[in-house]
Amino acid sequence: MNPSTSSEPIERGWDEPWYRDRTEGFQTSFLLTDGEDLDEVCSADVLVTLEDGSCWTATVFTVAEVERLMKLWAGTDEALGGRYLWVSDGLIVRDPGIDSMTAVIAGLIENGEFSEIFQRVINN
Repeated sequence: MNPSTSSEPIERGWDEPWYRDRTEGFQTSFLLTDGEDLDEVCSADVLVTLEDGSCWTATVFTVAEVERLMKLWAGTDEALGGRYLWVSDGLIVRDPGIDSMTAVIAGLIENGEFSEIFQRVINN
């Protein structure tokens, strides 16, 4: 990765209710449940602020979390009994944890796919 999209943190920490992770090229702000283990996060809303000041949002899920939700909804009215999961700005990743999710985001920025997956936040 070039320095502008490195996922190596420069600064990180809690800014309730957000967990912020700043790198050289962007900042991620994960909306987490209080006390959630950062290495075990399986789903989170995330706000990404790029160097140009633009903000982007998505909901990140692990494959295991998608499976868990679909099983949970089986036999209910939710998502046709758990037969689908739909999220307009959803991103499914393999591995849990903030570091893993941030590395995927850095990779998406680097390979140019970021704006195809994340939704730009427009401030009026």
